[in-house]
Amino acid sequence: MFEIRFTLNSLAAVILAVNCMLVSPTTSMAEEEQPLIDLLQSDAPKAQKAITCKKLAVWGTAKAVPSLAALLPDPELTSWARIALEAIPDPAVDNALRQALEQVEGRALVGVINSIGVRRDPKAVGNLIPLTKNATAEVASVAAVALGRIGNSKATAALRQALVDGPDAIRSAVAEGCILCAEKLLANGHANEATQLYDEVRAADVPKQRMVEATRGAILARGADGIGLLVAQLKSDDPVITSIGLMAARELSGANVTKKLMAALTKVAPDRQALLILAMGDRGDTEAVPALLDTVQNGPTGVRIAALEVLQRLGNVESIPVLLSVAAGSNVEVAAAAKASLKSLPGDGVDAELIARLAHAQGADRLALIELVGLRRLDALPPLLKAVDDTNLEIRTAALIALGEVAKLDNVSILIGRVLHPAHAQDGPVALKALQAACIRMPDREASAEKLATALADAPPSAQGAILETLTAMGGKKALQTLRAAANSDDAQSQDTATRLLGSWMTVDAGPVLLELATASDGPYKVRSLRGYIRLVRQFLMPDAQRAAMCAKAWKAAQRDTERKLVLQVMQRYPSTAMLQMAVEATQISSLKKEATEVALAVAKKTNKQAEVKKMLENAQQ
Repeated sequence: MFEIRFTLNSLAAVILAVNCMLVSPTTSMAEEEQPLIDLLQSDAPKAQKAITCKKLAVWGTAKAVPSLAALLPDPELTSWARIALEAIPDPAVDNALRQALEQVEGRALVGVINSIGVRRDPKAVGNLIPLTKNATAEVASVAAVALGRIGNSKATAALRQALVDGPDAIRSAVAEGCILCAEKLLANGHANEATQLYDEVRAADVPKQRMVEATRGAILARGADGIGLLVAQLKSDDPVITSIGLMAARELSGANVTKKLMAALTKVAPDRQALLILAMGDRGDTEAVPALLDTVQNGPTGVRIAALEVLQRLGNVESIPVLLSVAAGSNVEVAAAAKASLKSLPGDGVDAELIARLAHAQGADRLALIELVGLRRLDALPPLLKAVDDTNLEIRTAALIALGEVAKLDNVSILIGRVLHPAHAQDGPVALKALQAACIRMPDREASAEKLATALADAPPSAQGAILETLTAMGGKKALQTLRAAANSDDAQSQDTATRLLGSWMTVDAGPVLLELATASDGPYKVRSLRGYIRLVRQFLMPDAQRAAMCAKAWKAAQRDTERKLVLQVMQRYPSTAMLQMAVEATQISSLKKEATEVALAVAKKTNKQAEVKKMLENAQQ
């Protein structure tokens, strides 16, 4: 947390300085720096000096170092001075910080040591080594970590020795310093030396966190030879240890690492196998595909499913035979995962291969391929049309569902025919769902609605309801017009179905149609239509003025107190001045006086018009 705070402060300083540069782009650095130095040397308030230090993080040069260094002993300004000193790219800073080690103490000393570590000053190693033996554990600890950040041979040797004979109080910090040195060795290509240092930390009496960090490093430093150590972590009952093994599996690099990791699967428990397979997916290495394909055919269900999930990303056209075999298998859970993998399978030629296989497939393979055609929305109409006439119910059902996913506008009539005149009674409901899916998916819904409206005219009564339901699911202008016509027709069944469906319409566009039906002189479904209209007012987003206007129309159309109470509920739910006025007027109806008064008072409270409503109610009672 200590260093993060300074990082955030430094970021703020950069932002501030950039703003300054944008305001006065012609100002030179020297012109900007000197007034800031002068302010630090003045008797200005410390708050002002703190801001000045932040500015010097950008504008400062070696010229500002003495003035900034002079602030390091000050408990209130030491952190602000270090923000600037850490950012100034000049050796003068390092000299000043080394000198400050002899001049400051306590928290200021801890901060100076941290700054030396941030700047990785190799000349400070001789100053820092004695500080690792400081009586104050915090000072000794930050000195050890700073040595680790510097990470040269002298620092590394000192930390190695401290790891052996250093006090327990600083053992964690010394281990951290050793790990930092090992990371530097590994980054510089000295894997063997890094491995040895990581192993020394692992063998030492250090806290668990350092042990975990060193173990990760030891695995990575060994490359492919670290897989045995990685597998050992996966066998642990400690989730932290297990997670470090999985992390290393994602990071490990080197020749044949992926193959060796997959070969090690059988050495761990099934639940860890699944986790390791998922880690393989994160590696993104297609070298794992052959082993993954072997895995999906054998082993525990969870492991097979994990392999199938990874194959969604790593598989290719050559994976299709195995995946199809599994998708057609008897294990329902694994088969579903295989279909999901095939649905997302990447690579050129996958779609063409699936379509080609469908033309000659039989049995379970044919069923799986039909489902995949729908899932991937492949252009495979001929084999689907053949399948919808199959004698097998399962094949017909899958083909109809797939047809709903792949059909184009010209094919909608095929689905309409299957809805209106199903060859098998069981196909009707499936065909209806497929028709709805196809029509909703069409880019031109109005054109689809036109086809359905045309089919409605010739449809038998038993199929008209299905078409009207499809139009309702689609929505749109033509669909609404068709339901309006059905609701106003002379056919009682059409009136019943259409008014019921209009009551569940999902846009406010149905409002005028429902109001028309609610106010018709001889309509049999006036109450149903009015309730549908009130639902629109209550349920959907709209401007306050529009909602109030629709409430007024609903109130006027209502002939029973039951519906008027529904309108009052809308008034209370969406308070406004207009709603308040209507609620007050409703108090004139004796049978609704109690409910209307309660609504008026509630709306008044929400709109802060308690005084006005009191007067309005008094006037209404006169």
